[in-house]
Amino acid sequence: MSFGRILLAAAALLCAGPALAQQLGGATGNLADRLLAAQNHERALVGAPPLEWDSRLAADAASYGPVLATVKHLVHSPRDTRPGERENLAMAWHGTLSPEQLVDMWSREKLLLEPGLFPDVSSTGNWEDVAHYTQMVWPTTTHVGCAIFAADWDYLICRYSPPGNKDGKPVFVTAAAAGGRAGSR
Repeated sequence: MSFGRILLAAAALLCAGPALAQQLGGATGNLADRLLAAQNHERALVGAPPLEWDSRLAADAASYGPVLATVKHLVHSPRDTRPGERENLAMAWHGTLSPEQLVDMWSREKLLLEPGLFPDVSSTGNWEDVAHYTQMVWPTTTHVGCAIFAADWDYLICRYSPPGNKDGKPVFVTAAAAGGRAGSR
């Protein structure tokens, strides 16, 4: 299915009614607090300043939920559709994982993290194996907004600004983040 057709399908879903429209506003209230706290917990472990919630980023994240529900797998939105934003995605069968457990899918990537300059930061040699985690704790990222789009699957979409995971920039690792390996980058 072409991305153009995916976007047309997503537009049709947007016309599906008020319940869907509310879901597309992004996380608010308790859900936003929980998603922010889970990510800030990981940031605190590496000494990164806490993220601030951004409702515009949350709405941007929510707008991509219908696309994911249409394709039924994780595929990042084109970067040119989200200038100045990075994106983390996770999915689980509807209702099986809490928001914190969805974020923890990214947090567990720290077990593969190696100190170094991005993208050479994974013990597997594949930067994508740690990129959700590194974006979540990237020290110069200051804002996040997320949405959980519920369908047969729950899709967690988070958008970050300013973007992290910049080539040639250091990824710091602390003993807590690296399972005992110490470093400061």
